[in-house]
Amino acid sequence: MYFWHDGQVHLVPTDRAHRPAIDDHRACEAIAAIGDPERVVAWARRFDLLSEPGRLTLLLAIDAAGPISVTDLATAAGMSDTAVSQALRVLRTAGVVEPRRDGRVVRYRLSDPGIRPLLAAAAAEGGTVSPAARS
Repeated sequence: MYFWHDGQVHLVPTDRAHRPAIDDHRACEAIAAIGDPERVVAWARRFDLLSEPGRLTLLLAIDAAGPISVTDLATAAGMSDTAVSQALRVLRTAGVVEPRRDGRVVRYRLSDPGIRPLLAAAAAEGGTVSPAARS
């Protein structure tokens, strides 16, 4: 199904073409804002990672002070080394952080630039702004 708005043709996905629209242009704007469903899934996964306070705490610390070791993260977050390692495993698997070996010490840094704006917003709410957000 096609909608005309502002001299442009907008295509409604075929799985939704049977549905009536009250304001064609609003439906088109909403479809454009939603965009690619795979992108929506990727962002939902990022939000899911941020939904657990321990992981969010670690990400804020890594963003502000990374590359940073597990021990220093545990101290900063008030978590055990084991809890930090488990959370980092989840974040590493999701592609949000990456380890870098420095002799016998493994330091973590952010590897997903898309998460930085979210962390900057969270840091700004707390009255601080991460170094990455300042640059």
